[in-house]
Amino acid sequence: MSTYCQYAAENPVHRHYHDFDYGFPLEQENLLLERLALEIFQAGLSWDLILKKRAGIFKAFEGFDVDRVAGYGQGDTERLLGNADIIRNKLKVAAIIHNANCMITMREQGGFTAWLARHHPLNRQDWVKLFKKTFKFTGGEIVNEFLMSIAYLPGSHEPSCTVFKQIEKLDPPWARVDPAIFTV
Repeated sequence: MSTYCQYAAENPVHRHYHDFDYGFPLEQENLLLERLALEIFQAGLSWDLILKKRAGIFKAFEGFDVDRVAGYGQGDTERLLGNADIIRNKLKVAAIIHNANCMITMREQGGFTAWLARHHPLNRQDWVKLFKKTFKFTGGEIVNEFLMSIAYLPGSHEPSCTVFKQIEKLDPPWARVDPAIFTV
């Protein structure tokens, strides 16, 4: 059985994401919304499809500007659901818009990045409970992959992977705590 690191090394669709995005600490609000949206879109589908559609998704959601996405109304939803460059699922699109509004609300307390930092470290189960209480369309796998993709949970890369070593030098949130917290 190959690891994602091995798989991505031989797959041009995955290689860039693996080498430059997956597991790296991320703080920009629009990119956090994009990453959460990609995980939501992936539910029930292949990551390969999502990565192929990533540029179109980014463009359709106007760079994931949180204020713009939060302000989307019925016309925007119809525009998105008619766009073949994205995953046209009404529940997923509605969740992304809702989640953008949640991020705006979090600005009163420092923003989404501060919210994540305030709750770190949590084990996977507690993160899932928190996300389900706060956001829409955030089940266990979505939350786990989202948090691994932004360096709050370990596991995005094998320790032997050269990208793992690059990420480790950036002092990711998962590396600042006792690893036993993540096994609960």
